Amino acid sequence: MVDAENAADDTVARTIRDEDGAIDAALVEQVSQAVLLSDLTTLRGVVADMHEADLGALLEALDPEERPRLISLLGADFDFTALTEVDDTVRDQILEELSAETVAEGVRDLDTDDAVYILEDLDEADKQEVLGKLSPAERIALQQGLDYPEDSAGRRMQTEVIAVPPFWTVGQTIDFLRDAEDLPERFFEIFVADPAHHFVGTVRLDRLLRTRRPVVVTDLLEEDRRVVEATEELEDVARLFQRYNLVAAPVIDAAGRLVGVLTIDDIVDVIEEAADEDVKQLGGVNADEELSDPVQKIARSRFSWLFINLLTSFLAAAVMSLFEEQLSKVVALAILAPIVASQGGNAATQTMTVAVRALATQELGAWNLRRFFTRELIVGLVNGIGFALITGAVAAIWFASPGLGIVIGIAMVVTLLAAAIAGVLIPLLLDKLDIDPAIASGTFVTTVTDVVGFFAFLGIATLLLRL
Repeated sequence: MVDAENAADDTVARTIRDEDGAIDAALVEQVSQAVLLSDLTTLRGVVADMHEADLGALLEALDPEERPRLISLLGADFDFTALTEVDDTVRDQILEELSAETVAEGVRDLDTDDAVYILEDLDEADKQEVLGKLSPAERIALQQGLDYPEDSAGRRMQTEVIAVPPFWTVGQTIDFLRDAEDLPERFFEIFVADPAHHFVGTVRLDRLLRTRRPVVVTDLLEEDRRVVEATEELEDVARLFQRYNLVAAPVIDAAGRLVGVLTIDDIVDVIEEAADEDVKQLGGVNADEELSDPVQKIARSRFSWLFINLLTSFLAAAVMSLFEEQLSKVVALAILAPIVASQGGNAATQTMTVAVRALATQELGAWNLRRFFTRELIVGLVNGIGFALITGAVAAIWFASPGLGIVIGIAMVVTLLAAAIAGVLIPLLLDKLDIDPAIASGTFVTTVTDVVGFFAFLGIATLLLRL
C-alpha cells in the first residue's frame, strides 16, 4: 500500500503539463505545499530535471511570495535560465526579492545572452551591485552585452564562441574541441579569426568533421557568409535568419572584430516577441503589457488610446449631427447608418492588418506598392458591390422602400472603397513619419471609415430621397 502511494506521488511529480499544454494544477499545488513546508527533498525531486520552459511556467503559476522562496530553498539546484521564460513583470518581482549574491550566483554559470537578458531590466544600482559580486572576467563579458543598445544584436548575442586561427589544420581544431573544457554548451560552426580577433570566416561543423586532418581550416570557409553587426536591429537580424535559413551568425563590432554569436533559438524568441508586439499594438494595447501585470498598470496604459478613440467617436457623431433633421424624418436612416460604418471599419481593418504586417516584414516597397494598392481597391469595389446588393435588398424589403435600398447600396460601395484607400495609405503615411503603423493605424482608419460611412449614407439619402 505504501509503495502504491509513493508511485502515485511520483506520477504527480512527473505530470508537468496537462492536455491543453498548461502547467499541471496538481504539480503547482504540490510545489506550493513543499515551499510552504520548506520541503527541500520534494522540491528537488520535482524540479531537478525540469526543463527551463516548464520551470518558468511553474514560477508564473505560483503565488508571487512563493517564487523567490522557491529559488532560495533550491539554491544551486535552481536553473536561473528559467527566468528568461517568464513574463517581464514576474521576473522583475522575483529579482526585487532576491539578494545580489543570489542573483550573481545564479547568472554566473549561464550563457552571457541569458545572463544579460535577466539583468538588463534591473535598476542601474541593482545591476552594478550584482555585477560587483562577479569576477572581473565575468563582469566584463556581461557589461559588454549590457552596453549595447536595447533590441540590438549585441544585447542578445552570446559571447562564448569558438574561434581558431587561420593557420590551424582540421586536426588541430578537432583536438582543441576535444580537450577544451570551457566550450559553449551547443555550437554549430567554428569561427576563424586572426591574431587581432578580426573575423575571417566560418567553418560548418559537419564539413570540419568530414575533412582530413592535414587540411587548413581556411580551405573550408563558407562562401557568402552572412555577418551581423553588433549594433544591428534584432528584427532586421531575424529577417536575415529567415531569408537565408541561418542556424547561427557571427556578430562583429565596428572594427570587424568577432565579439559573439547569435543562434536560432535567440532569433525564434525575437520573432515571437515582434509578432506579439504587433498584435498588441494593432489592438491599441501597450507592447510591454503582460498577463501578470497589475490592474492599475494595465488600466493606465490602455486609457490613452481609449481616450483618443473617444475623441474620434465624437467626430463621427458630429458628422451625424449634420443630418439631424433628416434622421428625425426617417428613423430608418438612424437604424441603417451604423451598418454602413461598421462594415467599412471591418473592411479597413482587414486591409490595414495586411499593410502593417507587410511593412513590418519589409514585403511592401516602392516596387510593389502600386500593385498592392490597386489590388486592395479592386477587392474593396468587388466586396462593396456584393454587400450593396445584399444590404440594398434587405433594406428595401425591411422598410418597404426601394429608394432606401439604392441609397444604402451606393453608400456601401463608397465606404468600402474608402476603407481600402485608408487601410493602405494611413499605415504608409505613419511609416513615412517614423511612427509605428501598428500603434496608431487602427484609430485613424476607423475614424475615416466612420466619417465617410455616415457622410456617404446620410448625404446620398438627402440627395436621392429629397429629405
